[in-house]
Amino acid sequence: MSDWKAYLQQLGAHFPDERHTDFGDPNQARHAHDDTVITPLVHLGILEVAGADAERFLQGQTSAQLGLANGDFAAPTAFCTPKGRMLANAQLLRIEEGRYWLLMDRDLIDPLRNHLAKFAAFYKAEITPREDIVMLGLIGREAPALVETRMDLRPPTTWQQANQGKHVVLRHPGHKPRLLLCLPQDEAGAVWDTLAKHAIPVGNAVWKLHDIQAGLIWLNAAHQDTYLPQMINWEALGGISFKKGCYTGQEVVARAHFRGQVKKRLFRGQLDGATLADIGTPILDAEGKSQGEVVSAEIDGYGQVEILAVMTTRDELAEPLTVAGQQLKRLKLPYPLERVDPENLASNGQAG
Repeated sequence: MSDWKAYLQQLGAHFPDERHTDFGDPNQARHAHDDTVITPLVHLGILEVAGADAERFLQGQTSAQLGLANGDFAAPTAFCTPKGRMLANAQLLRIEEGRYWLLMDRDLIDPLRNHLAKFAAFYKAEITPREDIVMLGLIGREAPALVETRMDLRPPTTWQQANQGKHVVLRHPGHKPRLLLCLPQDEAGAVWDTLAKHAIPVGNAVWKLHDIQAGLIWLNAAHQDTYLPQMINWEALGGISFKKGCYTGQEVVARAHFRGQVKKRLFRGQLDGATLADIGTPILDAEGKSQGEVVSAEIDGYGQVEILAVMTTRDELAEPLTVAGQQLKRLKLPYPLERVDPENLASNGQAG
């Protein structure tokens, strides 16, 4: 990945750390309101599971129904402990028969590989981080047309994938079209040059802001082994199959769903200040009691902080709620808190 990083640096990109990049534009979040933007998604990575037993192996480990991953439907999924707590959430792609990719936060690639390796020894399956794959994000009304005309790829609908040779395009939820491109590193520069003629380069904080606005959190190392999938609204995004057989943690996850025992949920919010809240910062009520914690935070196009937080589902809380001394305004999620079966998404597709 160092060659790709060096290429971006030649184009003016800065890397404050391994998880962030920007192009020095203080108005980058605003560009996505009116224009199409392109960003290197350096915080994401791919873990490949391949081999004759790859499907059977993953079927026993993940909340997705592997039979639905057909090269068109790219299911959101989760990997859990026996107690139902998530080790990672990911998007499951079928690249070809016996070869699957897990798109997820880069920080959890090695921990999940090490966890799965304990079970893979009993299967014909190899688990490999794909450091040779680059992820790019496109946001904007013209993003689908740009992919179709400049890459000759049919733009997919949400949670679907489109493949052409070594290029894979996904669509993630959002109030504006969001396409995610997976490319071989040695072809990424040429694709970037082509698309950047029609899209404004921005840092990956813009993509993460749109994740927040979509009510979508990709767990990182700070969240591991902490939440049930329902606590990040994963069943409302089609990330849990309640119709498949057993997988690690399935009994706890199913019991929480059918008995209504989820006492925490993912909420959207906006702070009245411009100070970014760290992951894990508590949500305090008027009595100073913690009612949850921040799981993601970014600054929007108007200089205000938007967050996702896992909070108690109790209706009556002592208002106002605050985060690091800033008052919290709760915002509406862009989806209802209802179970969405991935089986329905796979058969009908998901427009938007």
